[in-house]
Amino acid sequence: MIAAHTQLRLARPLAADLRRPWEKPAPPGRLTPARVRRAFRNIRARTALPARAPKPSRPGPGRPPGSRNRQPAPRYDVGKTVKRERTVTAHQRHNG
Repeated sequence: MIAAHTQLRLARPLAADLRRPWEKPAPPGRLTPARVRRAFRNIRARTALPARAPKPSRPGPGRPPGSRNRQPAPRYDVGKTVKRERTVTAHQRHNG
């Protein structure tokens, strides 16, 4: 909160006095933070914009539909080691 207030105070020389009809005019160096915030639209147009262009809000397209998957997921062996009879009757004969 203090940082925002300080930034508004530092922007005083750039702000125009956009006052309400019931407010008295103020000298340019004595604008309140509320009046500076009111003129922020005009301040931003005059200052340099050091930031990059905004990133897109949606994620990238990934693999487009219809194209082939170039790196399929590896398929691993199940790893079963127990040998079982192929049919239920053979299993029952073996176990009794």
